[in-house]
Amino acid sequence: MARALTFEQEIANLFYVMDSNPVQACIQCGLCSGTCPAVAFMQHSPRAIIAMIRAGQKTAVLASNAYWACASCYACSVKCPQGIDVAAMMYGLKRYALWRNHYRRVPPGADFSRRFVRLITRYGRSYEPALAAPYLLRRGLRDLLDEVRTALGLLRRGRLPLLPRRIRRVDRLRRVIGQILPAGGLA
Repeated sequence: MARALTFEQEIANLFYVMDSNPVQACIQCGLCSGTCPAVAFMQHSPRAIIAMIRAGQKTAVLASNAYWACASCYACSVKCPQGIDVAAMMYGLKRYALWRNHYRRVPPGADFSRRFVRLITRYGRSYEPALAAPYLLRRGLRDLLDEVRTALGLLRRGRLPLLPRRIRRVDRLRRVIGQILPAGGLA
């Protein structure tokens, strides 16, 4: 009979797939949190997230906004004396949360990620107007007008296409992404 994995074991498996040191190697020195430019926007610092994973606090980790607020600058990974790829852990937590359909609905990090992946799998590249439009109305009329003004300037200079352009052989990219994302991730 198969034994259910603990949350820490599931995260350790993510690290194994990513070829990174597991969270058990963390010495809780705090260098990851000290170098993180986005830590002020996180409910829990990267160091705290690692401690919570080790303590098996799955619900609290998945309810945190920490991995959605990650700036993906990799400063934490570079500074870690134990060689833990903390930024990859944040990506792994995003994928895990989406895969398990267990994440906070606000802020829109998960929704944004799904839209981004949908655009990439459809066109092979991002298309900012389609990606940003659903979020502009949430920020108020003034911000919306600022964004429209910026978009018009970019359109005039030919820096923003009117319609998304598809790359050649997007089906190949779709197959690669399909191998990375958990089953059903391209839906």
